[in-house]
Amino acid sequence: MITKALEGITVVSLEHAIAAPFCTRQLAELGARVIKIERPGEGDFARSYDERVRGLSSHFVWCNRSKESLTLDIKHPQAQPILASLLQETDVLVENLAPGAAARLGLAYETLSERYPKLIVCDISVRRRWSIPR
Repeated sequence: MITKALEGITVVSLEHAIAAPFCTRQLAELGARVIKIERPGEGDFARSYDERVRGLSSHFVWCNRSKESLTLDIKHPQAQPILASLLQETDVLVENLAPGAAARLGLAYETLSERYPKLIVCDISVRRRWSIPR
């Protein structure tokens, strides 16, 4: 049996669109257990880019293969104990929420590192706009 490099690593991801789903897909391909947390009702909006794969977008299927999915409204107070329990067993948290959203939800590294000292937090957020000179 072949052992993959990241077997035994658990990743929780608050992700949508492209950057974080592609990142965590690579981690899953390397053997990590990836748990994608999605919003109730709509989930990842990339699901509806097109309907080429049994009603799901080809991009969504390609970026999210080998992952588990959990529907959780992380803004709801009842979600906090569920997320806390999940993070207790997590090695890496990946998120690409809007800039500042993770901090407002108490999910910034500075907050989480006190409670989960071994947790690696990967924040993939656009922090500034770049202008290209003409």
